[in-house]
Amino acid sequence: MIMLRSVCKRAFFSVPKRPIASLAQPWLHACAGPVPDVLAVRYAPVKGRRFYSQSPSGPNMNAWVSPDAQPAGANLKKFTVDLTQKAKDGILDPVIGRDEEIRRMIQILSRRTKNNPVLIGSAGVGKTALAEGLATRIVDGLVPDSMKNKIVLSLDVGSLVAGTSMRGEFEARLKGILKDIEKDKDQYILFIDELHLLVGAGQAEGGNMDAGNMLKPALARGEIRCVGATTLDEYRKYIEKDAALARRFQSVYVAEPTVEDAISILRGIKERYEVHHGVRIADGALVAAAQLSHRYITDRFLPDKAIDLIDEAASRLRLQQESKPEQVEAQEKKIIQLKIEREALRQESDKASKQRLTTLESDLAAREKEFNQLVGQWQAEKRKLEEAKSFKQKIEAARRELDNAQRMGNWTRVAELNYSVIPHFEQQLAELEQQQQVAAASSAGGRLVSSTVTAEDIAAVIARQTGIPVASMVQTERDKILHLEDTLRSQVVGQEEAIHAVANAIRLSRAGLKSASRPISNFMFVGQSGTGKTLTVRAIAQALFNSADAMTVINMAELGDPQLSVSKLLGASAGYVGYEEGGLLTEPVRRRPYQVVLFDEFEKAHRNVQHVLLRIMDEGFITDGHGRKVDFRNTLIVLTSNLGSEALAAMPENTPRKVQKDAVMEAVREHCAPEFINRIDEIILFNRLTMKDMHAITELRIKEVAANLSDRGIGLKVDSLAKDWLSRRGFDPAYGARPLRRVLQQSLLSPLAVKMLNGDVPEGSTVQVTCNPVTADVVDLEQALQFTISPP
Repeated sequence: MIMLRSVCKRAFFSVPKRPIASLAQPWLHACAGPVPDVLAVRYAPVKGRRFYSQSPSGPNMNAWVSPDAQPAGANLKKFTVDLTQKAKDGILDPVIGRDEEIRRMIQILSRRTKNNPVLIGSAGVGKTALAEGLATRIVDGLVPDSMKNKIVLSLDVGSLVAGTSMRGEFEARLKGILKDIEKDKDQYILFIDELHLLVGAGQAEGGNMDAGNMLKPALARGEIRCVGATTLDEYRKYIEKDAALARRFQSVYVAEPTVEDAISILRGIKERYEVHHGVRIADGALVAAAQLSHRYITDRFLPDKAIDLIDEAASRLRLQQESKPEQVEAQEKKIIQLKIEREALRQESDKASKQRLTTLESDLAAREKEFNQLVGQWQAEKRKLEEAKSFKQKIEAARRELDNAQRMGNWTRVAELNYSVIPHFEQQLAELEQQQQVAAASSAGGRLVSSTVTAEDIAAVIARQTGIPVASMVQTERDKILHLEDTLRSQVVGQEEAIHAVANAIRLSRAGLKSASRPISNFMFVGQSGTGKTLTVRAIAQALFNSADAMTVINMAELGDPQLSVSKLLGASAGYVGYEEGGLLTEPVRRRPYQVVLFDEFEKAHRNVQHVLLRIMDEGFITDGHGRKVDFRNTLIVLTSNLGSEALAAMPENTPRKVQKDAVMEAVREHCAPEFINRIDEIILFNRLTMKDMHAITELRIKEVAANLSDRGIGLKVDSLAKDWLSRRGFDPAYGARPLRRVLQQSLLSPLAVKMLNGDVPEGSTVQVTCNPVTADVVDLEQALQFTISPP
């Protein structure tokens, strides 16, 4: 031991450490001799690790250093992200507007104590972007002198909490971060996104202090500058109830930007998305993204929802560029089909097959030539797009270098970049785009690959998200709304006044002349059964949303219970049976907010339902059993009712329409409260059907049957006598046109189905239907019509 102390020049050396030291310090082998094998195996895991370091008191006093010790600032590097460095590297997106909010943040951060702003706003309005904007302004020097050279660090709460199952681990990490910041408190600004996550964090496994309580002393004394961000609901739920924590923060409310401000934001970040996706984004697409998202995506906020539309539309276009164009795929499939047919014909030896083979060979050669030309054009366009993307990336990199050179004061490089490098790349990009336009103009079929995101692309993205057809959002919507009467008239017969009233109300809403906080329209359809009320609703759904299925039907006869009627519509409250299932009304509207909502046979529901509908029809919102606001502003509300039908049935046919409507309105007033009637935009009385109307309805139904048969290659002709008989038998004064469907099924469809199953109606044949009016009324419906089959 004395020899080791003298040779190794160590002041302290204990016997148990000798085997470890001999492994960890190679120079000790010469002093201590060879190490026994048993010790080498025992201490192999620590071989190569350092256990001694030079003591500051002298070369002979070496203190032991833990291998788990963290160097200064290691906690900040491990658990935070340097936003200031990201801003220097040009990684952060520019922040457009928000000058007032950033100015308020800087004002609070400049206070002596309680210098901690908290950004409060809805998800997606740009709270995190404000912190990034602060970092960018610090880098650019656009802040007061007191804020210059500050470093904005974003706390990674997930990494901070991850793996802290043992008691004290989380506290040690957070304490280390606070200690590192306190060492140079005038330099660091700590940004905590989702601030509410820290409340309660660290209490796992018996911890008695959470992060919020640990932050309170440092926040109150001004030892750290902290910027928090959270939503209003979470601030109220987690932070505001802790008054001691809430008073240490100063609130900065971040409101949703207007559509005009959102368009400006999109214009500011457009280039970043163009460079990333390698496409060009038209200014019309930016305007459409802001306007359409504001109009149709009501459960999210600008600018986030508009940015998502731009990003997804650009991504979709980029995938289309990397995939085969439709023309190339169609030509390729056709070539494959012809090649299969060619191989089959080569097996045949008859003259017709040989002639067909000769024709096919020439056709195949022409198609292959055209296919090769299309593939060449596609590859050339792809190369041009890749070149354009490369130039945009070079321009973006040069602009980042320009910013850095300006900050460093390298004015020689600034001039070179500003007047030589960037203009050169921009000129090359402009020439390339000009070549693309010339190539597209010279090509007979135009460009195969689109390189520009347009308003139609934005509309297509919204259509997939909401289920609204693209045509209902772009220019064609105007034509559709202007000619809505013609569309409805092709399906609904005998209700001209109702069609006109519905079309006018929808046009009024679409023109923006009605309150945007109400549904599209609120209608009540009244009249006798079988006059076409429900059919009109389906026609409206088809006309507005291009699908008759874009409709939720609520059978009001199921809502007669005074205790359960409201909970069935909105969903049961917490703690009651059916809480997880949702409401019959709210769940379909939440999943598909653009549709027609039909309350069928409204008068059969309990009066409590009227109170629910009052708010929907007036404010456009309702709160479901889960406490969520359901948006009805993009729905069309229709209530159908048979109120007053008894009085109508007792009136003669020539009764004036005003008398009929007065009788119906009297029945409606008896059943509905005045405030409920005032919420209805139009109460529409459906006329009684006449025989003229029945002939038109019969004609429509026969056309539907003929269309179904034509899909099977079978024609159908029904003479005037048969149509007249079907109209008379299908009409009932009490039930309207409802019996017509039964008459058609029994007298036309059932006998025809038997003949088709027996093989009497081959494909390509025509079925002629007639009847004898004298005998048709005295025989069974199945035998009333006569069928003649014309062979193909």
